Amino acid sequence: MTSNLLSIGKSGLLAAQVGLSTTGHNITNVNVAGYNRQTVQQQTANANYAGYGYVGTGTEVSQIKRQYDSFMSTQVNAAQSSTSSLNAYYTQISQIDNMLADSTAGLSPSLQDFFKGVQDFSSNPSSVASRQALLSSASSLTGRFQGLSARLSEIGAGVDSQITSNVAVINTYAKQIAELNVSISQLTVDPALQPNDLLDQRDQLVNELNKYVKTTAQPGSNNTITLSIGSGQPLVVANRSFELAATPSLTDPNRVEVGYVTGSSVTILPENALAGGSLGGLLEFRSGALDRVQNSLGKVAAGLATTFNEQHKLGQDLNGDMGGDFFKIPDPQIGASRLNSASSTTVLSAKISDPGALTASDYNMRYDGNNYVVTRQSDGARTVINPYPQTGPQTIDGVDFSVSGTAAEGDNYVIRPTASVAAGLGVLINDRNKLAAAAPIATGAPVSNTGSGKLSAGTVDKNYLAAGNALTTPVTLTYNKASNALSGFPADKAVTVKGLDGNSTTYPAGTASIAYTAGDHFSFGGIGVTMTGAPANGDTYTISPNKGGVGDNRNAVALAALQTKNILDGGNATFQGSYAEAVSFVGNKTREVQVSGLASQALLEQTTNQQQAVSGVNLDEEAANLLRYQQAYQACGKVMQIASTLFDVVIGLGR
Repeated sequence: MTSNLLSIGKSGLLAAQVGLSTTGHNITNVNVAGYNRQTVQQQTANANYAGYGYVGTGTEVSQIKRQYDSFMSTQVNAAQSSTSSLNAYYTQISQIDNMLADSTAGLSPSLQDFFKGVQDFSSNPSSVASRQALLSSASSLTGRFQGLSARLSEIGAGVDSQITSNVAVINTYAKQIAELNVSISQLTVDPALQPNDLLDQRDQLVNELNKYVKTTAQPGSNNTITLSIGSGQPLVVANRSFELAATPSLTDPNRVEVGYVTGSSVTILPENALAGGSLGGLLEFRSGALDRVQNSLGKVAAGLATTFNEQHKLGQDLNGDMGGDFFKIPDPQIGASRLNSASSTTVLSAKISDPGALTASDYNMRYDGNNYVVTRQSDGARTVINPYPQTGPQTIDGVDFSVSGTAAEGDNYVIRPTASVAAGLGVLINDRNKLAAAAPIATGAPVSNTGSGKLSAGTVDKNYLAAGNALTTPVTLTYNKASNALSGFPADKAVTVKGLDGNSTTYPAGTASIAYTAGDHFSFGGIGVTMTGAPANGDTYTISPNKGGVGDNRNAVALAALQTKNILDGGNATFQGSYAEAVSFVGNKTREVQVSGLASQALLEQTTNQQQAVSGVNLDEEAANLLRYQQAYQACGKVMQIASTLFDVVIGLGR
């Protein structure tokens, strides 16, 4: 009996000792990240049958249980992944927001200064000072474009560097989790008896991993876990970890992509496949904000340079020559995939032809086995190159695509029409005498005319630059009152007449006389003139090459008018307006990400607090447990003391 009582006391004392050790373990690990509170689970020891019933034999510790809730842990990991993604996005986009919002560092002041120089030039086209000031403001404008583009490129290089470091950290965590899987499986002899501390370490690593990339965890055999990322790519399976790789883009060696390593090969993952975590945030920022802003800046640069060049070439400089290109415009970037077939002979070129139709998107051109298909990356719109072989360039969103040669199925190319325009923009004219302020034609009428008819100063369009259209000799128009018609138009050119009612009539080349109505606009060979009033019979009007037009500012006025003309975004935005749209996008996106980040942070704190309420260590509760186990220890010791006394009594009876 005393032996049984001694054993009962001993079992209680040992259980209390385990309780004290576990409580002490909780207290000392209260500040350890990822630690889950442990509790002692006791059960009654097997009783002995004694004829009159079962006599208890004490207690035993059945399990040291980890207070862990997998559902809450999954919620915390998801909130952590989302918060890290938004924080990474916000850190990057706020740099662009600060740069574009700066009233001195942005593009707006330079645009305004440039067009102020154009306006001063148009007001005094013969002034050496105004001409030189225009060249200086043009150089400042291109320098600002280049500076903004360089800063965006620096941000992009920083993003690439962070992607590389994030991939390295992810691989390290994956390897450590796989190693812990091995240790945990080896120590799991009984599924009910788990190595709690190792499980805590593994769960904390999973939480840290979710700061970099969103993972999906599934339980495996023998207490292991399986982690997958993206669209299901395994990262950890039992004792094996898989690696990601930061690798150059297939079409742009200067751009870092994330690849999945399988054996000796690396498969590049789509950027949208790696959502969540700082890595997902960086990838989303680069494709969703950085590329768009860089393309939008290039779109403004391309639109300004293209339209300014087109108008400048319609003018006449101080030397009497037609104007040339004012700005240097880089061609679109084209990248061929390294995986393209070696047998392919495809030659692809692209050139901006219509700045008003430009978008802020990049494009993919892929050969599907039958056709070359151009896909706009922003919305997936597809255009087939047709016909092929081409009879001439095919225009897609303001870009002329010229393709020749043969390809293999799957050959892929990336075209970035505006990405590099701002960086490569330059001023081609350095001789102020070559600034084309004047129009190449002049109109006039002799004083001998007796009617009230008047001929406008005249304009020219791009057709004037075609071979054979430039005026070399004067054109004299004569009015015949009897037929109410004008004669003398060039015999080799068709004439289009547009009335005040908006209706147009085209007369074939060689038409001897053309009916006249006051207000009619006549155009031929790229020349346009408007006649008003009532000319008298025999009145003549001349259209001739502009000689000695030093003070003529008609083309300069047309150049200045480009500032307020809706040219970009389908003819709905000025240069300033299109740039303002990009600034507005960045500002709104920055605020959106900031607000979302704060909300996600609050959710993370809420879910963490809920998890800690279940799994965290409460020092007040542990202090109470210490007293409880201490009292139990003392009581069990008293039981053993009594058993010892009884044993002494029994021994004494035998003396």
